[in-house]
Amino acid sequence: MTSVFDSVRLGELPLPNRLVMAPMTRNRASADGVPTPLMAEYYAQRASAGLIIAEASTPNAVGQTYPNITAIHNDAHVAGWRRVTEAVRAAGGRMFLQLQHGGRIGHPDNSGGLTPVAPSPIALPDTIFTPGGHRPAVVPREMTPDDIRETVHDFAAGARRAVEAGFAGVEVHGGNGYLLHQFLASGTNHRTDAYGGSAAGRIRFVREVVEAVAEAIGPDRVGLRIAPGVTANGMHEDDADDVYPALVDALSDSGLGYLHVVFADPDEPLFQHIRKHWAGTLIANPALPWPGPLPADGGRHEAERLLAAGADLVSLGRAFLANPDLVERLRVGAPLNPLRDKGLMYVGGADGYTDYPALDTAPGRTEGSATASAPAPAAP
Repeated sequence: MTSVFDSVRLGELPLPNRLVMAPMTRNRASADGVPTPLMAEYYAQRASAGLIIAEASTPNAVGQTYPNITAIHNDAHVAGWRRVTEAVRAAGGRMFLQLQHGGRIGHPDNSGGLTPVAPSPIALPDTIFTPGGHRPAVVPREMTPDDIRETVHDFAAGARRAVEAGFAGVEVHGGNGYLLHQFLASGTNHRTDAYGGSAAGRIRFVREVVEAVAEAIGPDRVGLRIAPGVTANGMHEDDADDVYPALVDALSDSGLGYLHVVFADPDEPLFQHIRKHWAGTLIANPALPWPGPLPADGGRHEAERLLAAGADLVSLGRAFLANPDLVERLRVGAPLNPLRDKGLMYVGGADGYTDYPALDTAPGRTEGSATASAPAPAAP
């Protein structure tokens, strides 16, 4: 049976284990989107992950979501990210960068006065956090064909900059209610042109972005993240069972490095269909309790279930936030650090970010004691 600790290859990239650190926004960049030295420390602490997928970075200014979010559309961004990738590489790790355009998830106060753009002029039914506090979401401007072409170009340019910054590849974010997901979903895409209507129309923008990014840096260095049925950020999908199979079929021969499925459930027919029809590497993110607490094993049991169901790699999020040495803790059966005050996730600074203890610094533990522990049992 495949274990989370087994080595594997992702294209030409050897991975020492099958545990992926999922991309998670932490709001630690500068106001203009440049990664900070603190971020280099944070990611280097977690370099034992088989693969780190760094947090969402916008490929253009209008795609900015919230304050202090990283970006990848100018030389300063490249230089900041290069410091991060060099620190992770020095610690023995490997990184991809997630490219994300917010679409309607944005605000002029966060993007230098730019009005957010989206497939249709349908506002987010919620507020947006800005430097001045929460503000009502604005109605986005419907993207024109020129907007679409320029955005596709920006994604490709962002991918080239990511490689320049030292990333092994990029993940295109097609889920969680952001721009690509907005094109896929019936609740946010009311277009009547070639980018709307049928499943074939609504997957077109995603397909064009992925194909442009693959052409820019090579398909084996590109992943796509999807979130079928996820309702985050006011999303509604009434035909996910049609849209996602169409998308998978359209990209199945593209040679992409991987497909990343969020909140994957091995018992769901849609996951089973995706695994059957996706010939390449599949990363699965287990459907763990949310917003409830993590299971005591950090999600290992559900990760093993997904591997048994055909996933090649599994991504974990919150467990990696609280445990810089998560792989070793799971390997030796050590208890996991609890995730601290949720408010610390996005406030900036080292608290709740780089100050989680590793095993050799954890209270009550002695140097090397973790290596003598028994393997962690699977959760019931």
